[in-house]
Amino acid sequence: MNEIIDTVGKEITGVLHQVDSESVQRLAEELNNAKRIFVDGEGRTGLMGKAFAMRLMHAGFPVYVVGETITPSIAAGDLYVALSGSGSTGGTYTKADKAREVGARVAAVTANPESPLSQLADHAVYLPTATKKRLAHEPDTIQPLGNQFDQTLHLVLDASIIFAMEAFKSTSHEELKQQHTNLE
Repeated sequence: MNEIIDTVGKEITGVLHQVDSESVQRLAEELNNAKRIFVDGEGRTGLMGKAFAMRLMHAGFPVYVVGETITPSIAAGDLYVALSGSGSTGGTYTKADKAREVGARVAAVTANPESPLSQLADHAVYLPTATKKRLAHEPDTIQPLGNQFDQTLHLVLDASIIFAMEAFKSTSHEELKQQHTNLE
């Protein structure tokens, strides 16, 4: 078991060292400049998106998860954050295109820089990970399906929030705690 844990940790660390930190910093700037933020992704990647949205809310950002019953319509000045390992998830691409049509900016996080979603986005962050598709450019991994992408995605999105908080918000731990749910 320790060998598996060590291997997974080394794989994630190796990928993180290849991520373009300037593109993650620019994502943080996009978050800060947005009137409202709409986070979207399918399946397990969508679950990472919900965790990201929750952390944004804790940090005081106006954020919604696409597909929830209380999510309003997107508009000019908003940011649609599209999460897709392949960058070709049909529903995510279609919603990104719709967001662009109404004047919202689109930020994509994907493992495929040549994907349709990457080409559509105003800004894209590339995570050089393996996905369930196992394309030729993707690294080898012991992890099944898109685990490597989702784990890296979670850490990179957290880093973007930390950067945004330090650069733009000056949010203290106590302020974050005040945003945490109290209906527990």
